[in-house]
Amino acid sequence: MSAPLRRGRRTVLTATGLVAALALTATACGGSEKDQASDKPDATTSGTAGSDGGTVQIPSDIADKLKEHGIDVDKWKDGGWEDWDKDTWLREAKDFVNPVIEGLWKPERMRSAEEADKTVSTKDASASEGVSDPEPAPVEAQAEKTPYHDNAAPVGKVFFDSPEGPSVCSGTVIKDVNHPGRSNLVWTAGHCVHAGGNGGWYRNLVFVPAYNDLGKSGTELGNANASEVAPYGNWWADWASTSNGWIQGGSESGGDGAPYDYAVLHVKPEQGSKSLEETVGAALDVDFSAPSAAEAGQMGAWGYPAAPPYNGLQMFKCLDAPGRFSLSPGLPTMYRIGCTMTGGSSGGGWFRVQDGETVLVSNTSIGPTDNTWLAGPQLGEDAEALYQNMSKTYGGQ
Repeated sequence: MSAPLRRGRRTVLTATGLVAALALTATACGGSEKDQASDKPDATTSGTAGSDGGTVQIPSDIADKLKEHGIDVDKWKDGGWEDWDKDTWLREAKDFVNPVIEGLWKPERMRSAEEADKTVSTKDASASEGVSDPEPAPVEAQAEKTPYHDNAAPVGKVFFDSPEGPSVCSGTVIKDVNHPGRSNLVWTAGHCVHAGGNGGWYRNLVFVPAYNDLGKSGTELGNANASEVAPYGNWWADWASTSNGWIQGGSESGGDGAPYDYAVLHVKPEQGSKSLEETVGAALDVDFSAPSAAEAGQMGAWGYPAAPPYNGLQMFKCLDAPGRFSLSPGLPTMYRIGCTMTGGSSGGGWFRVQDGETVLVSNTSIGPTDNTWLAGPQLGEDAEALYQNMSKTYGGQ
């Protein structure tokens, strides 16, 4: 069964025959209507806030937006964001708000975050018979080399709050074609930012590139300094965009929204002024050509699996040739690879080599409860339109 998994340096994927291995190294379709809602992500800039009862400052534009939705700004600052009343949970594409609460995501709170899992049942998987290729053999996830900033700098963790509590996914720094060299864009899964058909936008979304850079254990992290836990700092999402296909059709088992389970974040630093790409020193292009599984060649999936037997502290990767997978004959096919990564790796990028360059071609969306494979959406015209709108509307801010 499968389910969405949630709760100055140039980076390339180098191929060793593209059959035996792929290594991430650092050296210095369907349904345009489904994406229309997220083509206009109307969100606000984030403000700053103190932690542990400190003073919180929310810019007037965010305060006004909260008031538009009947949200008391003072109550929000004092923890009102923890109110998840289903009748007031903001869910439309234009409703996203994410004021910065400086100091909220401390190392211990990050470690408490649970994977944002989406699992598909055996029944759901078998319903796709005739559309999906045979189930791939499991591929054992391999630990990424440390320090991560030298081996997989663009990969990191996405933290957010859901009604269940602190949650975690994975994400990738991507290039901004309209703002070369100074991107503030992060690619992740739709279910890492929005609950889908039965919920709304998650809150307190933060991206942490190269989280736990040295791959330390939980015990060792207790004495780690901030630069080891978050070498590039915390980056708050001031805008987020996901497909209307996910907003309307996403479910706990992926559902009809699974083929559209992707999202783009525009982020800003909790502290500092440089862009994310300048700070990290790396970003990847996104391949929106949606090659077929047969044409795609070998892919690698990167992420931070958090469900047992993993603990979410270390970065892992899986390398495999993709096959096709669909939850229903009426839905677009997704890519599927063998991989033992668990929840928490959701949203992590899938990479391949195209014309000698590493590009992001998908992201982890769903996987079975026995954790033998992963599936991710094909990124075509609708995904590109969502990306371009985010870049053109908010990229330079």
